[in-house]
Amino acid sequence: MPDPAPEHWVRSLRRRSGLSQAAFARRLGVRQQTVSEWETGRYAPRGASLTVLRMLEEEIAPYDASPPDPEQEQGP
Repeated sequence: MPDPAPEHWVRSLRRRSGLSQAAFARRLGVRQQTVSEWETGRYAPRGASLTVLRMLEEEIAPYDASPPDPEQEQGP
């Protein structure tokens, strides 16, 4: 979990995935209320849920990178 506050990390991960709380919950196999509670900081993900969240983060990480700048790719 890169962010010290799990609620920010979960919310960011969900938004980067482009999913609503309900769709994100379905993908993780948890209730929408659980995702909401993670995002508000009421509870932190743990156990299998935390493992799945980390796997999802690894899956979407390549899409977070900015596209290469064509100006920098051109040599002198």
